Amino acid sequence: MLTYIYADELAKDTKLEHSMFQDRAWQFKERLNWDVSIDEDGHERDEYDRMNPLYVIWKTVDGLHGGSMRVMPTTAPCLVNDHFTDITGGPITSPLIWESTRFCLSPRAGRDAGRISAALMLAACEIGVGFGLKHGIGVFDQRMERVYSRIGWPPDVLGASGEGRERIAVGTWDFSEAIRHKLCLRAGVSPQLSRLWFNRRFGAVPQEVEMAQAV
Repeated sequence: MLTYIYADELAKDTKLEHSMFQDRAWQFKERLNWDVSIDEDGHERDEYDRMNPLYVIWKTVDGLHGGSMRVMPTTAPCLVNDHFTDITGGPITSPLIWESTRFCLSPRAGRDAGRISAALMLAACEIGVGFGLKHGIGVFDQRMERVYSRIGWPPDVLGASGEGRERIAVGTWDFSEAIRHKLCLRAGVSPQLSRLWFNRRFGAVPQEVEMAQAV
C-alpha cells in the first residue's frame, strides 16, 4: 500500500525507515554508481533528507520498503534550484510547484516493479490534486525518461544537458483527475482506494497546515 510520511515521523517505523535508506544505497551507489554518501548503517541520505521532506513509500505486506520517492516544495531548498539552474535558466519557485526526487525501487520488487513505479507516480498525482498544486518538477536521466513513458505520464521537458546515458533533464508534470484515474489503472489500484490512502494521512488536516509542515 501507499504510505505518506514526513521524515520526522519515520523513526516510528524503524523497519520501514531502515529498508528504505538501505534500498536507496543499493540503487544509487551499487547499481547506478552515483557519487552518494553511505553512512555506518548502510543508509543513503543527503542534505535534503534533513529538511523534513514528505516521503511516498510503497509498503509491502511484510512492512518493508518496496519503492519510494521524496517530495518537497520549491519554496524551500531543493535539488533542481540548488544544482540545475544551468538547465532551467534560473530558480523555479512557487508554492504550487513541488519537486520529486530519489525515485527508488527495492531490489525485492521483482515482477511488481512496474506496478510499484506506477503507484509512486499515482501518489505524486494524489499530492498534486489533493494539495491543489499546478505542477510537479523533477530532475531525471535517460533511464527514468523511459520509465515515465512506460507508465504513461511523461514529463514536459524544460531542458537537458549531455547526450545518451549522460543526458540529464528537468521536466514538469501537470496534475489532474484524468491523469489520476489513468495512473490508477496502471498501478492496479482503484481510485477510491488510492484516495483513501491519501485521506488517511491528510484528509482531516487543512492543506495549508500540511504544506507549512513540509516547508
